[in-house]
Amino acid sequence: MTGTDAVEARATTLCYDDVEVGEELPELAIELTPTLIVSTAIATRDYQDVHHDRDLAHKKGSKDIFMNILTTNGFVGRFVTEWSGPEAMLESVSIRLGAPNYAYDTMTISGRVTSKEMIEGRGVLEIALVGRNSLGDHVTGTVRLSLPTAEASAGLAADEGAA
Repeated sequence: MTGTDAVEARATTLCYDDVEVGEELPELAIELTPTLIVSTAIATRDYQDVHHDRDLAHKKGSKDIFMNILTTNGFVGRFVTEWSGPEAMLESVSIRLGAPNYAYDTMTISGRVTSKEMIEGRGVLEIALVGRNSLGDHVTGTVRLSLPTAEASAGLAADEGAA
């Protein structure tokens, strides 16, 4: 995808049992081009002028066009799922916006595993994350996701072998 430093998406899903509290996720750097900001605002049906019209953004007191919250939320989800793999299930995403993501900057998202617990047979992790740009923290938050456990993976493999 244009506008991002490629982080190779995991082809297989992490196993809950193999993840440790304190584990750092690989950073994701996103180049904030005007095309990225405008196209993602339009893709999320956010036609607010500050996301696509530089002149109107200036008139409203902004230094440039800036990313909308739906796009930020999407990049947060991408950051976590590229690390965790295709079978990870996002259970909740809680984010707070800070400094705007203006065009011609870069946002780098980093995070770490802050907790893990078994809940009703699901291996649930909590990830704390922050996305920073040249102005400071653009987004801070937490993501809860569930991953397959070794026991569940072993049962699935046995079922597939019997088929």
